[in-house]
Amino acid sequence: MRRELHAEWTKTRTAPGTAWLLSAVVVLTAAASAAVAATVSCPETGCDQDVARLGLAGVQAGQAAVAVLAVLAVSGEYGTGMIATTFAAVPRRGRVLAAKAAVLTGLTLAAGTVAVLASVLAARLILPGNGFTAADGHPPPSLSDGPTLRAAAGTVLYLALIALLSLGAATVLRDSATAAGVVCGLLYVLPLVPLMIGDPGLRRLLWQAAPANAGLAIQTTTHLDDLPIGPWEGLGVAAAWAAAALLGAWLLLRIRDVRA
Repeated sequence: MRRELHAEWTKTRTAPGTAWLLSAVVVLTAAASAAVAATVSCPETGCDQDVARLGLAGVQAGQAAVAVLAVLAVSGEYGTGMIATTFAAVPRRGRVLAAKAAVLTGLTLAAGTVAVLASVLAARLILPGNGFTAADGHPPPSLSDGPTLRAAAGTVLYLALIALLSLGAATVLRDSATAAGVVCGLLYVLPLVPLMIGDPGLRRLLWQAAPANAGLAIQTTTHLDDLPIGPWEGLGVAAAWAAAALLGAWLLLRIRDVRA
């Protein structure tokens, strides 16, 4: 497996868009988090805001860059025809997929950690000036606080799961535009579907099934009983989506031609 990991690391490291997309994960997440923190306020009469979730809101922007990075890790090889060379060098296609997943996960965890730390720092600097103070019951987010640490660490894991989901989708679809469209639909369109459903039971079920809605429940630190799904259970739903995508990718890699 060492040879496959080294090969995938070399391909990913030397791809022209990798550094830019990893930087985009950090910049988009931190900038969007800072923007959200700057636009909300807590009046003197008090407010009912989840400070940790506010500080991590930018992940909804950063996940797009993660998805594109993962899609290009596969579809780029299909587009150039290099995937045939890859499979000729490593006939066991499952090992190639596993190596791609391992390299992509490592890079996403690294970029996601930096992005989350920058977001928490931005929230700590901005929110107190908007009325979110310890005196009013809303201390700035701190990783020394257990729920906030869970939200921050869970957000990093969520980004890694989105990367794996996108990798699986790109391997199945083999076209970058189609794969990116499908993943973005899952992340940004599917979460809106429950809002269009009148039946409360069905609306709750659809909310629980959407990978973004469920996965981002990990960021919630207040009013947990009001959530349609618990934080860790929600992250488990996102993990199930990623696992299903990778399983489908592995099965299709075994049975079909490598040509796009």
